[in-house]
Amino acid sequence: MAFSGEVAVITGGGSGMGQHWARRLAAEGATVAILDRNEAALKETTDSSPGIRPYQLDITDPEAVSRTFDRIEDELGPVDRVANAAAIMPFGRLLEEDPRVTTQVMSVNYGGLVNVATACLPRMVARGRGDFISFSSMTGIVPGLLMGAYASSKAAVQFYSEILYHENRNSGVRFCCVCPPAVKTALWQQAEATVVPKLPSKGETLLPEDVINEVERCLEKGRPFAYPGKQTRLGVIMRRLFPGLVWRVSHEAEGF
Repeated sequence: MAFSGEVAVITGGGSGMGQHWARRLAAEGATVAILDRNEAALKETTDSSPGIRPYQLDITDPEAVSRTFDRIEDELGPVDRVANAAAIMPFGRLLEEDPRVTTQVMSVNYGGLVNVATACLPRMVARGRGDFISFSSMTGIVPGLLMGAYASSKAAVQFYSEILYHENRNSGVRFCCVCPPAVKTALWQQAEATVVPKLPSKGETLLPEDVINEVERCLEKGRPFAYPGKQTRLGVIMRRLFPGLVWRVSHEAEGF
């Protein structure tokens, strides 16, 4: 277990990966602040453990994010870990998608990360310790048809996270950007409510625990990126060496 601190913050902690991680950290003795817009989801998660505290928040609002981190540190103490699990995942053809949806995906998945990072990381860097975890995706490495908005947001998360790591690599703060394939959570169910691209749906689907374990190994080894699952590691290689083949397979899978 890589986490030895006392206070963790999980965005998107009301469901899915965030909820799973909050419960795991609380079971291991941490005090966990979960951030989410959904009040009912917050209650469901906090009711499962006395070590989890709810903070209702829209992470696309930078001032609200900053105020919330002030409040968390006042109430719970210095934050030792932040995991950015909040995300939305509607799929569809870019030109058929409402542009407000496309930009909302970027605002939540990428903009929310930026707001959280600028609110919490200066404090961690000043203390010389802490863990900062961002969630990208295999689709941020291997883009595919019908995933334009989501893949673009996760590619932005990767570049931001990589630069963030290099700008602060000697600060004492540990960074990990995790890039999983499909994970069996409510987020994937959200995608299924729109349209499911055939290529990722045919591939590997991990459990939340698989992803968390890989992040812990990433932090322990001091690696800035985690690639859980065999499919993800293969995808990194294929995208770098055979980008044309990757697109051909995607077109064949979707039929256009």
